[in-house]
Amino acid sequence: MDAQGNRVLVTGGRGFIGRAVVKLLQDSGCGVVSLDVAPGVNSSARRHELECDISDARQLQRVFEIESIGGIIHLAAILPTAAQREPALATEVNVHGSLNLLEMARRFGVRRFVLGSSLSVYGTCPPDQVVSEADRAAPEDLYGAAKLYIEQLGAAYEQDGLEFVSLRIGRVVGSGARSASSAWRSQIFEYLASTHAREIILPYVGSERILLAHVDDVAKMLAELLRAPKPVHSVYNAACESVVVADLKREVERLNPLVKVGLGEAYASGNPRRLDWSRLQDEFGFQTLPIFERLRIAAGKS
Repeated sequence: MDAQGNRVLVTGGRGFIGRAVVKLLQDSGCGVVSLDVAPGVNSSARRHELECDISDARQLQRVFEIESIGGIIHLAAILPTAAQREPALATEVNVHGSLNLLEMARRFGVRRFVLGSSLSVYGTCPPDQVVSEADRAAPEDLYGAAKLYIEQLGAAYEQDGLEFVSLRIGRVVGSGARSASSAWRSQIFEYLASTHAREIILPYVGSERILLAHVDDVAKMLAELLRAPKPVHSVYNAACESVVVADLKREVERLNPLVKVGLGEAYASGNPRRLDWSRLQDEFGFQTLPIFERLRIAAGKS
């Protein structure tokens, strides 16, 4: 997109996935505008960090007036726990903010809009059901319902020439998540190099399956959907690995005996346990590195 002087706008650019996406795009030579409600700390020839609340249409319009935006990766959102606690704020950001962004994309001639959606659009599924994009969406919380509605909004805006595509993402793991409510997603990687005793709490029962995607793989998927000449579909399941919680506990403790993993009593409600992501694999040839292999690398044993 830089060939025409256009940049990629990444909303939520200072978040966990956003930082990985911005880095990947910048490393590939792409001009990036990173947007977040948190203040920016970096500005360079290829990357601007701007402070902006997407629920404020006037703020957002000023960004589009001063920047030449050719594509958007939309990640900004109030996450599930906070959304349930503050439903009005979640609606303002997740729904109205996304609508503002779609409207700016239409008005300013953006070519491609990629939404970071969620597997929570499917709701709770039977343990043995392998969920594909053809399965009916039935979200059970505000977060999942908002993601589904944005997908439907995006389809409506395609009538005005905007290319809209959605990636439904599972639980994202990797170093640097900074999550208070799901600290284990980073700890399973960060603690593996520890030289003193550490404890990780996985909130799930040992027999449960959870769908995991590494943050670097998620960034690559989003970038691929942005750059592809013309995706065949408007919705894709992200490449995720179905991992048994007890196996994850066992592997982390094996890689570093100083790390002990405690388990909780929760089940993976609100999400599938198994996933068909062959649409993404078949169309783009996308492959991932297994989660346990990434854990071995983090422990310095691969």
